Amino acid sequence: MSTKHQVAAFSILIGLVLAVTLSTIAVESVSAQNSTYQQQSSNTGSNGTNTASGNSSSTAAGTKVSIAEEASEMGDQAYDPNPVKVKAGNTVTWTNDDSQIHTVTSGTGSDDPNMGKDFDSSMLSQNQTFSHKFTTTGEFPYFCQLHPTMVGKVVVS
Repeated sequence: MSTKHQVAAFSILIGLVLAVTLSTIAVESVSAQNSTYQQQSSNTGSNGTNTASGNSSSTAAGTKVSIAEEASEMGDQAYDPNPVKVKAGNTVTWTNDDSQIHTVTSGTGSDDPNMGKDFDSSMLSQNQTFSHKFTTTGEFPYFCQLHPTMVGKVVVS
């Protein structure tokens, strides 16, 4: 590879690292009051947790949602089940079963002024989980910030 190509490849790599870093900072800054981002693989028991283990504990009041393999191409079928129906006070745990990175971000899309205000998982790698306790009734749409056609909804009664 010529020096010119090496410089171009290095510049692209630096740009990608910077984009991911800035994206992570932006995602973390919009985390909801009821959600806690956690880099380590431990469950804090707060309203929202992000863990690196697919073995997060579940209670009788918990509901599990899978981010399906090939999710970025599945639209409203990317999260399974969808919609999710729970009672107020219950916790929903999403597991990224895909090899690509995804998010679980409240709102209808990046143009939504309330994006991430209810909950935001930050970046979830394969097998990472994110949990959020829903304390109020209503419908809570969500999407993946990296693949905005991936959409879901939690209905809390």
